[in-house]
Amino acid sequence: MKTIAITDFRKRASDFITEVEHGETLIVLRRGKPVAEIAPFSEKSQQQPSWKQSLVRFRISGRDLSSTILEERESVDENSY
Repeated sequence: MKTIAITDFRKRASDFITEVEHGETLIVLRRGKPVAEIAPFSEKSQQQPSWKQSLVRFRISGRDLSSTILEERESVDENSY
């Protein structure tokens, strides 16, 4: 991994992109702080992020949770008087 200032990147962008093509990962700095990471392209990066992927859904027999909670609240209200 290589770090470079943003001004150097602007001046030699083509050279740096060639380095990335050969497997180098670049961290671009602005005022000494990282602002970008430039990495070689991979098919893996084109996959959906895990939070967007479909989840496995489970079916559980019985009543749904919201109905059970509402019934429990009603029974507590009736017994509190």
